Order: sequence, then structure tokens, then C-alpha cells
Amino acid sequence: MTPFTSLQRLVVTVAILASFVTFLDGTVVTVALPAISRELGGGIVTQQWVVDAYLITLSALILLAGSVSDAYGRVTVMRIGLVSFGIASVAVALAPDPLVLIIARAAQGAAGALLVPSSLALITATMRGEVQSRAIGVWTAFTTGAQLVGPLMGGVFVDLLSWRFVFLINVLPIAVNLVLLRRLQLPEHPRGIRVDWWSGALCALGLGALVFALIEQERFGWGSPAIWIPGAAGVALTALFLVRQVRSEAPLMPLSLFRVRNFGWGNLATLFIYAALSLNGFVIGVYLQQGPGLSATAAGLASLPITILMILLSSRAGTWAGRLGPRLFMTLGPLLMAVGALLLLTVGRDFDYWWQVLPAMIVLGLGLSLTVAPLTSAILGAIDESRSGIASAVNNAVSRVAGLLVVALLSTIVGGALDLDGFHNAAWVTAALFALGGIVSWIGIRRNPADADAGALDDGTAPDAARRKS
Repeated sequence: MTPFTSLQRLVVTVAILASFVTFLDGTVVTVALPAISRELGGGIVTQQWVVDAYLITLSALILLAGSVSDAYGRVTVMRIGLVSFGIASVAVALAPDPLVLIIARAAQGAAGALLVPSSLALITATMRGEVQSRAIGVWTAFTTGAQLVGPLMGGVFVDLLSWRFVFLINVLPIAVNLVLLRRLQLPEHPRGIRVDWWSGALCALGLGALVFALIEQERFGWGSPAIWIPGAAGVALTALFLVRQVRSEAPLMPLSLFRVRNFGWGNLATLFIYAALSLNGFVIGVYLQQGPGLSATAAGLASLPITILMILLSSRAGTWAGRLGPRLFMTLGPLLMAVGALLLLTVGRDFDYWWQVLPAMIVLGLGLSLTVAPLTSAILGAIDESRSGIASAVNNAVSRVAGLLVVALLSTIVGGALDLDGFHNAAWVTAALFALGGIVSWIGIRRNPADADAGALDDGTAPDAARRKS
């Protein structure tokens, strides 16, 4: 196994820290939702909006950010995103009411959109083959770990301090990364790529209108003009966005990318897998407090086994997938997670974490460890380096939209209330989504030719053409 060079280690560190804050902030809020609702009011609707306001701008603008990253330089865009994210985090912590909180969360999402595509693009632009797969595996272990350890950190802050301090957790990693960025010397210059700002607006407004209709329909009903008008507008704006992607000379989401086999099928798998992960994370964090009555810290600790397994196994899974191809891992991993979700059906009124939740967390952790690094590597490794920023942005947008929509549909999924029956309903839906992700991966994913060439080169068996290409 070839060790990382000093530059590659710095790139991976910067990429991890930049993505860490967005992944952490997307999940740290989960266990804080009951406390936010108690202090500011609004019930489940406020809880949904606190999550989805962040995801709307993150999902919609991450595509725009991918083009901006390719056009103006990944390091520059990352620096702007870090500073903006820090300012928005302070605004969230100081919010006096639900409206200000939701607006500040939307600003956080907009800043976070600048970070993820530029961070992954740094890895895909500077590494290929097995080294890239291993780097993505390390990135995955820590960033997914941030997603999973977020509820634990949030729970500790909620119980010992206040939910407001939850949103200040990311200040330290932002400061450290700004220092490291000054040491990262990469040959970056504007590429003259056009940025389609109109498409960014269509995407943001379309998603926002759709999510408004999905969340608020529980209060107003589908027949209300307050629901069907924004719902119809959201569908129309989204359709216009897709039409513009076909006709634009510089599309935010080049539909031609989806003709690349692993990119197209991998993003479909991403849609199902990340919808399931978002649903499971939301339900676990909230139900364990509102149902069995666990503290915020205990609810956060519930998912700690997943974090530990991710940190221990994700890098290895990335390396194995680089050698053997991603298809097997992307199939078995989601199917294992489906089994883990079904194990949550054992949760009953006489609650016992050790027998009813822990086995599910272990199985989910094993499945997730096998899945995420191979999934990311298969998708981004299929696309040429010159388009790595937009490819990363599209994949991240798909995963965020998946979470956005499933949280917006939460009331429908759980049957109006997150009680025990609603928890079981969510477990069934989660398992079905995971299983669909595994099936799609088995049908569509193949080994990327570039990775196969790189693997042959490492063995000394690659043809001369492959050696020259590398």
C-alpha cells in the first residue's frame, strides 16, 4: 500500500475539515430538536423546518457551488464558504424565535454548499486509482463519522449547556482549516467556465416550493390553495430547471453525466440510501427522547456504534473497493443496513436499548462502512478530473435532496405522530429504501476502467498506454 505524500495528506486533511462542519451541522441538530421546540414552540412542523431550511439551500446551491468551484478555484471557494458558515452559525445560536432560526439555518446551508464539492474535488483532482479510493475512504470515515457523532455531541451540549451551543461546535474546525488552507499551494486559476446563475435560482425556488407544500400539507390539507399552488409552482420550476440543463451551454447539472454508467446508477443508489439514512437519523434522535424519554445525550449515544465501525472500517472498504471494484460492496452494504433497520421493529413499549437498538446499530454500522466509500469512489471515479467539481456537486445534491424530501414527508411516513407506531412505520420505509439502494447497485454498477488501469499499473501489468495515461 503506497503511503500518501505530504501534499496528499494535507489535501485529505483540508477536505475532511471542510466537509466536517457541513456534515456535523446537518446531524448535530437532530437531538436538539425537542429542546428547540420546547423553547421556541411550533411542534413537529418547526422541527421539520429547522432541518429542511438547511437542506433546501444546501441541496439547491450545491450544484451552483460545483460550477463556481470549477470556474474560480476550489481553495478560494472553500475559504469563502468557511467564513460564511461560521458567521451563519453564530446567527443560528442567537436566534430569538423560530423564523430567525429557520432563516439563519438556510444561510448555513448556502455557505455549506460551497464546502462539500470543493473539498471532494480537491481529492479527485490530485489523486487517481487505488490512492484516490483510499483517500475517499479516509474522507468518508471522518465525514460520515461527523454525521453520526453529531447527535452525541449535540446531546451533551443540550443537556449540559443549551441547544444554542450546539451550533457553535464547528467554530474550531473552521478556524483550523482556514490556517491549513494557507499552507495548501495548488496551481489554481480561473478557468473561464460560465456559471448558470438562473439555473441556480430555478433549482432553489423549485425545491423550496415543493418542500413547503410537503411539510405544510399536514396543517392546511392538500386541497388548500396555500398547498397546491406552491406545490404546482415547485413542480413547474423544477421542470424548467431540467429543461434549461438540456439547453444551457454551461449547465449546473449536465444531464450527459448521467449517461456515464456508474455515475447514473450510482446517483440513483445514492438517492435511496441517503433518504434511508436521513429518515433513520431523524427518527432515532427524536423518538428516543419523546418516546422512551431518554436524555439528549443518551439519544446521541445510541448511534455511537455506527460511528466507531465507520472510523474502523471505511478506509479499508475504500481500499478493497479500489482493488475488487465497488459493485459487491454497494450491494451487500445497503442490504445489511436494511436488515439493521428491520431490527428496530423489536423496539417496544418496554424499552431496552441493549436488546432492541444496539443490534440494529451494529448491523447498520457494518453495512454503512461497506457502502459509503465504494459508492463515492465509483461515482466520482467515473468522471474526468476536469469535471470533478460539478460531478461531486451533483452527487452531493442528490444525497441532500434525498434527505430533504424524506424529512418533508415525515408526517406522512409516521402517520402524523412520532409515537411507537410511527417509529415502526419509519423502520419499514427505511429498510425498503436501503434494499432498493442495494438492488440498484447490483444492477447498474461496474468497475471504473480508470481504476482497473491504475490497479494494473500498481501490479506492473498495465499496458504502455495505461502507464502513459497515469
